[in-house]
Amino acid sequence: MVRSYLHIFVQRTAHVAAHFALSACLAATFLAPPAIAAACDLAENEVHSVRGVVDGDTVTLDDGRDLRLTGIQAPKLPLGRAGFAAWPLAEDARTALSSLIGNGKVILRYGGARLDRHGRVLAQAFVEDAAREKWLQRDMLRFGLARVYTFRDNQACAEELLMAEREARAAARGIWSDPFYAIRDGGDVADLERLTGRFELVEGVVAAAAMIRGRLYLNFGDDYRKDFTVTVEKRDVKLFLRDPAWKPLLEKTDESGIASLAGRALRVRGWIEQYNGPEIRVTHPAQIELLDRLK
Repeated sequence: MVRSYLHIFVQRTAHVAAHFALSACLAATFLAPPAIAAACDLAENEVHSVRGVVDGDTVTLDDGRDLRLTGIQAPKLPLGRAGFAAWPLAEDARTALSSLIGNGKVILRYGGARLDRHGRVLAQAFVEDAAREKWLQRDMLRFGLARVYTFRDNQACAEELLMAEREARAAARGIWSDPFYAIRDGGDVADLERLTGRFELVEGVVAAAAMIRGRLYLNFGDDYRKDFTVTVEKRDVKLFLRDPAWKPLLEKTDESGIASLAGRALRVRGWIEQYNGPEIRVTHPAQIELLDRLK
């Protein structure tokens, strides 16, 4: 019988004495039936077989369409892109996803936009087996072989996925033991500038916050012209005002600032750009974790 990815993963990342403990821990985690919160509202059950696994978050379906596992980003492979170096653990992620699917059929459930700009299907994907229904996105996150990666028009199940990511990070599984995927310090401007153009998780304490002409600015240093900043466009601020965690923080604001956000510790995820210093443009609440709420 072909060895499971989990066994291979344990072999590669721990000493023999620790293999059995880690295997038992992960087995207990992954064999437990998944409990999906009511807020994770998904529609339809579209069933397909899988023709091939492209990478750790994309497969080709029996009808020729590519399925992008929405809500996660696995380590990237070159896939024919000249000069693109594979991210660490990219092959491991593809192997893990292939092992999770096996010979089973995937069940597609939708919670937002159903196609991306490349024409790929966007869905939460599940596989039935004898023990349980496997949720591919959540299992890849629990393996530590993906990060949560949501969009403004595709946020379904974000909290459940973030919980799985936190679990893997706390256990230093997979990518969370590799410096390439380390959580960055919002106060380390030089490091963030070096990472321009990359998707990163950044933690820091808000030094000042302001709503200017409807646009939200979260500054992580004293000089907004060079320090790390998170910005939210006016149309996207409306999503924050509808979010139960953010609404009380943003309701009482004026042009001079938002006192309730100053001093708050945040974890932000997104693509690092350069505009008056390193910046991440945020489009929806799932991109920002309020760290004091997680304690």
